[in-house]
Amino acid sequence: MNIPAEFDDIRPYNPDELQGICEELIADPDFRKAIESVMPGVPVEALAAQLKQCKTSLDIQKTFFYELLHQIIRQHSDGFELDASQLTDKTCNYTFISNHRDIVLDPGFLSVGLLDNGFPNTVEIAIGDNLLIYPWIKKLVRINKSFIVQRALSMRQMLEASARLSRYIHFAVTEKGENVWIAQREGRAKDSNDRTQDSVLKMLVLGGTGDVIDRLKELNIVPLALSYEYDPCDYLKATEMQLKRDVEGYKKSQADDLLNMQTGIFGYKGHVHFHAAKCISNELEAFRGLPKTEVFAKVSHLIDLHIHRNYRLYPGNYVACDLLDGTDTFASHYTADDKLRFETYLQKKLDMIDIPNKDEAFLRERMLVMYANPVINHQKAVEE
Repeated sequence: MNIPAEFDDIRPYNPDELQGICEELIADPDFRKAIESVMPGVPVEALAAQLKQCKTSLDIQKTFFYELLHQIIRQHSDGFELDASQLTDKTCNYTFISNHRDIVLDPGFLSVGLLDNGFPNTVEIAIGDNLLIYPWIKKLVRINKSFIVQRALSMRQMLEASARLSRYIHFAVTEKGENVWIAQREGRAKDSNDRTQDSVLKMLVLGGTGDVIDRLKELNIVPLALSYEYDPCDYLKATEMQLKRDVEGYKKSQADDLLNMQTGIFGYKGHVHFHAAKCISNELEAFRGLPKTEVFAKVSHLIDLHIHRNYRLYPGNYVACDLLDGTDTFASHYTADDKLRFETYLQKKLDMIDIPNKDEAFLRERMLVMYANPVINHQKAVEE
């Protein structure tokens, strides 16, 4: 396939580039060290031999990442499932817009779920360049069907980069025949109050043809609700909130980003449930002819409604709501054992926080809000 040269430095690698990049990775000492920690006992030479047999990124995903992700599910969760029953056309290419918990596992589990549900393809993944801390990480994610979202640019550069990104996403869906995953907002919602940013939709309509509605419909948007029973990074998010409160100009370091990635992958997640809504193309017709700003606000709200309605809520979510309010409003949704389990978990995570002037009451409240917000948003969405 002839892929426009303008996408060369942001797109996933083409099949004819894979062998050369794989050889560079295998020769990289930092990559070898990372592989040894994730796949202990597997000789790197055996890995290299298997890589040579792979002709496409999908081959690599099926050969390596698929089993690796199932191993993570077995070792670090109580099970994962994707409900894709509303996606009746498995030959269609979709743009999944989801709430965001983990940059590695959100699209990784989605891809595993699609394959396990009989879909022929996985997803191409939007990933911010701020997370590509080392050269080998950038190569690895592009092998794994990721395309790069450029951050920290001037206003003019940002507009140009956004337009190119949008053109690439439209090209991937309509020409390459790929599914795409993109988070509903830049960065994770630290408090799990999941809201689609209008700016994401504004970026998506910079590419494609026709009016705003035509351009959105071209992408076959599917709202995807991600529900992790436990967020391994909850205590890291709470820590960041206190540091931002107490330290003027505080920003996470690269080491913090790496710790978040490692903790998200290898931390305990409990049950994990992903739920795909139906494609919203038909619903978008109701907004045709409205002013642009109104269209973006209404489409964002529509995506949020689907995500919030499709949350899988766990006992801990309801316990968090009641602990936050000092009531027993949701007591019918959990047992005494459920409450004890969640409170024990919460205290264990709070004990892991080690910062100057640790404000345990604030940190506890922040973590409770993270687990309570899905319940609050689900109730509002169901009532609407």
